[in-house]
Amino acid sequence: MPTERILITVKTYPTLSAKYGELVCTAGLRQDGSWIRIYPVPFRQLEAYQRFPKYSFIEAEIVRNHKDARPESHKVNTDTLNLTGEELSTGDHWRERRQWILKRGTVHTNLTELIEANKQGVLSIATFKPAKIIDFKAEADKADWGDEKLAAVDALASQGDLFSGWKGADLAALIRKLPWKFSYTLEDDAGKRSTMMIEDWEIGELYWNCLKTSKSPAEAVEKVRQKYLTEFATKDLYLYLGTTKKYDRWANNPFVIIGVFYPPIQQQAELDLFG
Repeated sequence: MPTERILITVKTYPTLSAKYGELVCTAGLRQDGSWIRIYPVPFRQLEAYQRFPKYSFIEAEIVRNHKDARPESHKVNTDTLNLTGEELSTGDHWRERRQWILKRGTVHTNLTELIEANKQGVLSIATFKPAKIIDFKAEADKADWGDEKLAAVDALASQGDLFSGWKGADLAALIRKLPWKFSYTLEDDAGKRSTMMIEDWEIGELYWNCLKTSKSPAEAVEKVRQKYLTEFATKDLYLYLGTTKKYDRWANNPFVIIGVFYPPIQQQAELDLFG
């Protein structure tokens, strides 16, 4: 397997999987600015995995995942995973991160063009700049994983696979089921309106942290809404979009929001100065 150096920019909120036990979709940028998706990351690796934050670099042996038609999808040999200790800072108006995401990478502004590119099999991950955020929505969801999902994970553990010993109840106790579905309603540069789910790890952790200081789940949700709708309105907001394997290439809009990038708004003089 070839070794790749990757800037991690995306971690989706963990979910239980009948195939993998615990599933986190991780994605980032290669040296040339192209996207790469890495999954699954085994749960037993998760504690070490979480120690490196987003916008840090990893090195690992990577191979194309031919069971996934999405062109960016790869598998990682976790035995070769090296946490380099390098991290892009937010100094100088997020200069380092801007250069990687906005200059080395490609920024899209039109949803119709993105969806067509996906249907053609060209891409399944992209950085997208919305023209306008219309609304932030929170819809109540199931508060637990359900007996069927736990039974499927138990069956996986009994096969003696990578997750041997991790019963469904074990994983469920460590991976809290998010009891809300969060989404943005937005417009692109042509005025096309769309509502997309937000599946970023950060929004899940934000909810749990807000819940600690709130009198009710509804109050915690309102705090999440304030950050994503009010605070982010003062930022230069970009969204990382990715398709799910199930809806890739055929849904009217196969994309969900798998991350947010929100550097401070800069005036043109600052952009010229800091690049």
